[in-house]
Amino acid sequence: MRHYSKLKETKIASKTVFKGIVEVKFDTVRLVNGHQATRLYLNHKGASGVMPVENGYVYLVQQYRYAIGRATWEIPAGKRERGQTFLSCARAELKQETGMRAKSIKPVLTFHPTNAFSSEELHLFLATGLTRGKDSPDEDEFINLKKFPLKTAYKMMESGEINDAKTVIMLQWYQLHVKQPV
Repeated sequence: MRHYSKLKETKIASKTVFKGIVEVKFDTVRLVNGHQATRLYLNHKGASGVMPVENGYVYLVQQYRYAIGRATWEIPAGKRERGQTFLSCARAELKQETGMRAKSIKPVLTFHPTNAFSSEELHLFLATGLTRGKDSPDEDEFINLKKFPLKTAYKMMESGEINDAKTVIMLQWYQLHVKQPV
């Protein structure tokens, strides 16, 4: 069995090949064994997701996802704007996509959804003490909002109807840590 004491690649050169919502980077790196390789990846500002829950219910948003060709049920989420904290991003996305404000938004966990080719860091939060208001989605967002019993959301996850990674992670985290019955 091999064991490398330092698993690190050193950047030798970097080129930005596209700059938009994300940057597409093409880097030349030095490997552990001294050889060179190229790495193509997305440089991403990061994002926040927030799961609003109250009295055994979870609020999910439904959006059409062009890359997979269908609409999905998800927790509210969005990319972080320059200078914005992950917490303020979560609050903004909750308000924007659901019209809700939360008395409490607590950090739950942070993960890298696609760390093989993206630098995206996704911070997940739990929102409680909800008050309703008017939503204000982005001009290119068309969102349905629905309140689901947690038991129903768990079943939708188990059947594959909910298969968005951040939503599955939050539902499983909630089920494990808050001990909601299945």
